[in-house]
Amino acid sequence: MHKRLTMKNNKIELLAPAGDREKLETALHFGADAVYFAGKNYGLRAFGTNFDNESIEDTMNYIHSFGKKGYVTLNVYARHDDFNNLKEYVQTLVDAKVDAVIISDLGIFSFVKENFPNLPIHVSTQANTTNALAAKTWQKLGAERVVLARELSIDEIKNISKENPNLEIEAFVHGAMCISYSGRCLLSNYLTGRDSNHGECVQACRWKYTIEEESRPNEKLSLEEDERGTYIFNSKDLCLIEYLDKIFDAGIYSLKIEGRMKSPYYVATIINAYRRAIDIMLDAKENNKPYILPEELKKELLKASHRKYTAGFMFNDGELKQNYETTIQEQDSKFMGIVKKVDGNRILVEQRNKFSVGDYLEILSPNSSFNKQIFVESMTDENGAELSEAKIVQQLIWLKTDLPIEVGDILRK
Repeated sequence: MHKRLTMKNNKIELLAPAGDREKLETALHFGADAVYFAGKNYGLRAFGTNFDNESIEDTMNYIHSFGKKGYVTLNVYARHDDFNNLKEYVQTLVDAKVDAVIISDLGIFSFVKENFPNLPIHVSTQANTTNALAAKTWQKLGAERVVLARELSIDEIKNISKENPNLEIEAFVHGAMCISYSGRCLLSNYLTGRDSNHGECVQACRWKYTIEEESRPNEKLSLEEDERGTYIFNSKDLCLIEYLDKIFDAGIYSLKIEGRMKSPYYVATIINAYRRAIDIMLDAKENNKPYILPEELKKELLKASHRKYTAGFMFNDGELKQNYETTIQEQDSKFMGIVKKVDGNRILVEQRNKFSVGDYLEILSPNSSFNKQIFVESMTDENGAELSEAKIVQQLIWLKTDLPIEVGDILRK
């Protein structure tokens, strides 16, 4: 059980992305207080696996069994036909006892409030809430929480929180950023016909572009912002883990991690790091000490896929927000397997990347085995046959270790 300080008569929340059931289970295992996910419709991640109607109730029962919360996205900008099956779908969410729905469209907000007045509503970051009066208006309309636009500074957030003491404030603290204002973009739609405001964004902003001069129509010219490259729309990734004390003081209740399309390994690494950092920060607050992020956790965030990090707009520091060098993500370690069963000093690992006898595998865990290593002295398949290497994806493999390991822990290299 993690220690908490209270804020606004609530507890600070670490909110994790859950693109599918495996990522959801991973997020909870590594310390998320709540998860957000989408059904098959009405969410802004149309190409994610997501959750069908039949699985949502079982998923919510699973979440609630840990005393955690689950929020479902209804954050598309609706067209007329989107309302045809909306009532039946929201009824499914109510029956499943979801803890809140996340909405950006005023029409959907009004529809849900009228037909399901007891269903808590969180206003999505897509609604572009950038001032205290807008936040107050959403609350008057019936919102329980507002997810602020990512373009705000820490001082602006403080003001919104101060002017709305009974409204929960949520803000993104980590993950990919959109080059457009809080995700309100038509670039994908214009170039490919895939509507980003209906969850179909192709991230055209991260493509490499050239230009064509009118008198030379067949000659492609490089589009150079400067000597570093041509990715003029490609933003860095947001990372605020070093500033959690300032974020706490600003009155942000829920700290949101972006990444429903990311891998389970990404979710595990980032949630584990922020969980540990939040607990360190809260302990520092309780004991009137400065919050200092351990170097180990700074390095941890480099082990998951990422672009160069930025504090975004939080401090108006003039820092360059674009990554001109490349759109390719990088990471300092590789996901080798996930623990499926523990039997004494043996663990059953589902392989994800090749490893061999003689390798050292690092443990990613919420417990004391975090960043300790297992030496692969020997291994067998599920039936006991000796193996020299694990090279079949998702093959089940027995390894030996005396370290405390839990189901859901991850091995990496």
